[in-house]
Amino acid sequence: MPVEWQPVRQSRTHELVLQSIEQRVFAGELKAGDRLPPERELAPVLGVSRSALREALRVLETIGVLVAQPGRGPDAGARIVRNPDDALGRLLRLHFALGSYSLHDVLEARVVLERSSFEAAARHATAEDLDEAEALVVRMGEPDVQVPEFNDLDTRFHVHIARSSGNELTSTLTSAVRESVRPLILRALEEAEDWPGTAAALNAEHAELLRLVRAGKGANAADLVERHIRSLHGTLVDEKSERS
Repeated sequence: MPVEWQPVRQSRTHELVLQSIEQRVFAGELKAGDRLPPERELAPVLGVSRSALREALRVLETIGVLVAQPGRGPDAGARIVRNPDDALGRLLRLHFALGSYSLHDVLEARVVLERSSFEAAARHATAEDLDEAEALVVRMGEPDVQVPEFNDLDTRFHVHIARSSGNELTSTLTSAVRESVRPLILRALEEAEDWPGTAAALNAEHAELLRLVRAGKGANAADLVERHIRSLHGTLVDEKSERS
């Protein structure tokens, strides 16, 4: 059934456009995969300028619920999507940088989330999930891996385990929290006096975490991932406290 669009009030126009679109999502009239009408059609139906409509669409794109394809043709225009991971990670990273959350807060959030995800992964992860995680561990163990790649693989490993836990929200939150401290962890790894030794020690814990998950030992995996997080992330918290 076609979506019926209604004009919106002119005050704070782009926010009212957002509200109009949100209402249709909440009502189930707009779903992931649906396309919005072209700007030249939607703006007059809503009773707003095209610039106000574009501003609202940019906000939706930033928060990961819309993607805009420029140009003409069947793939052009704005489409409703579900892409919360990047959006939440970006927002959390900015708020962390602005001081909305302390490094200690982020540490404790990581511990809670990853204890839960590793314990659940031991119950729910498929063989394919764990094989993909093992490929990441293998690459992290290669002698030629450099710090930036190791940090990326490390992030992917933790997020992949969270995703294999069967809880999409836990996965998204784990990704956002880990992404928020990626630059700090990268700097800590770059400053390691013995990078090969540091990489080997960290990856030995990754390998053991994966072994415990494969064996269905969720409680043991949860305990180990907490120690694993606190050993590096916790060091960052201590260093920041000393500087303060």
